[in-house]
Amino acid sequence: MSSKKKKPAAKPAAKPAPKPVLKSKSGIDVAAIHELAELLDATGLTEIEIDHKGARIRVSRGGGISIATTSTGAAPAAAPATPAPAPASAPASSGPPAGAVPSPMVGTVYLSPEPGKPPFISVGKTVKEGDTLFIVEAMKTMNAITAPRGGTVKDICVADGTPVEFGQTLAVIA
Repeated sequence: MSSKKKKPAAKPAAKPAPKPVLKSKSGIDVAAIHELAELLDATGLTEIEIDHKGARIRVSRGGGISIATTSTGAAPAAAPATPAPAPASAPASSGPPAGAVPSPMVGTVYLSPEPGKPPFISVGKTVKEGDTLFIVEAMKTMNAITAPRGGTVKDICVADGTPVEFGQTLAVIA
């Protein structure tokens, strides 16, 4: 009989302790904001928004940070992470212009159905609800952007073949 000693069973690895939640005096989860800001830098994105357990946090480059809780309806806001430089000649705007047609997705915008063809719209042209205004290519899929209402095209805010962000104003129809 051999005199081998039995090795004691290995202890299961202990679970790492959860990170403490750092909250400011206003109850804002500072650690979550820092993690999202680091994720912006790491991925090169311009904006991240998360909705978790009734709290929504949005971190945006140059746009600031906003936090909203859906359970109370109140929305405490944090100070902007990096203040956006304001142009000296342009007055501060309070949002998109009336009649703005926003991009429904991130992608590349095209003003005509194919290269060398005339654009779908031009400034001064009258459009009807449902008319195609642009094409936005997203993930190799061409998506027609249609007029949400009829009217006259007052401004085209993008150039052909340029990248667009979600919510960016593509055109103004009045």
